[in-house]
Amino acid sequence: MNRIGCLIIGLLVMSGCSGSFNHQGKTPLVEVGDAFLYKEDLDAALPVGIHDKDSVRFAEDYIRNWVEDVLLYGKAEGNIPDNEKIDQQVAAYRRALIMHTYQEELVRQKLGTEVSEEEIEAYYEAHAAQFRAEQPYIQGLFMKVPVQTRNLNRVRNWYKRNTQDAIDGLEKFSIAHAVSYEYFYDRWRPVSEFALKMPLEALETDMDYLKRNKNVEVRDTVYCYFLHVEQFLPKGDLLPLEYAKNEIKEMIINLKRVAFINQIKNDLYREASENNDIIYYKPDNE
Repeated sequence: MNRIGCLIIGLLVMSGCSGSFNHQGKTPLVEVGDAFLYKEDLDAALPVGIHDKDSVRFAEDYIRNWVEDVLLYGKAEGNIPDNEKIDQQVAAYRRALIMHTYQEELVRQKLGTEVSEEEIEAYYEAHAAQFRAEQPYIQGLFMKVPVQTRNLNRVRNWYKRNTQDAIDGLEKFSIAHAVSYEYFYDRWRPVSEFALKMPLEALETDMDYLKRNKNVEVRDTVYCYFLHVEQFLPKGDLLPLEYAKNEIKEMIINLKRVAFINQIKNDLYREASENNDIIYYKPDNE
C-alpha cells in the first residue's frame, strides 16, 4: 500500500465514524466543528502524475491548510459584527455570477466567434483613426551569423536584394550557418523587435533610422547582424489591415455581444411590461 493510502487510513481511524452525520456517500477524513473534509475532495485536489512521496506531502499540507481555514473562518465569523452586510454582498455576487454565466452561454450558442472578412474590412475602413501605428514597422529580412563564418561577402550581396536567386542563396546559407534567419517581406514587424535583436543603439533613439538606412550590418564580438528593410511604415501611419485584423475581430465580437445582451434585456422588459409583471409603487410622500 502506498504512503498516501496509509495516511488516509490513519485519518479514517482517527476520525472514527463521525457520529450519525449523513455524508451522502462520501468518506470523511477530518472533522472540525461541524465541517468535514472528505477523501473524495482530497483525491480531486491531488495533481495529476504526482509521485508517492510528493503526494503524501501534498496531502499533509492540504489537510493542514483546510483545518486552518476552517478554524480561521469560525473565529472570524464570530467576531465580524455586520454579517448581514456580508450576506448581502455574497447574494449580490451570486446573482451577478448567475447572470454572467447565463449571458455567456447564450452568446456562445447564438453568436459564436465567427467574423467575416467583409465585417473586418468594413470596421477597418470606418474606424481607421483607431489603427495608427504607435511605432515604426518594417518588412524585410533579418539574419544573424557567427563572426567567424566563411563567405560573409555572399550574405552582404544577397541580403540587400529582393530577388529569387538572392533569397534562395540566403535560405541555403542560413541552414548551414545562421543562428537566426527571418524572412518577413510578407508581414509587418515593429522596429522595437529588432532593437532587442541587434546591438544598434540608433534603433532605440531614432525612429526614422531604418527609413534612411535600408540595409544595416553591425557586429559585436560574437555575431554579425544583417537587416534589410524592404518597406517602412512610419509612426502615426495607418496600420495595414492584416496587422490589425485580430484586434478588429475581438472588437466586433465584443460589440455583437453587448448588442445581443442589450436586446435580450429589452425583450425581457417588453414581455414583462405586456404581461403586467412589473408593478411600480408611488411613494407615500408624493
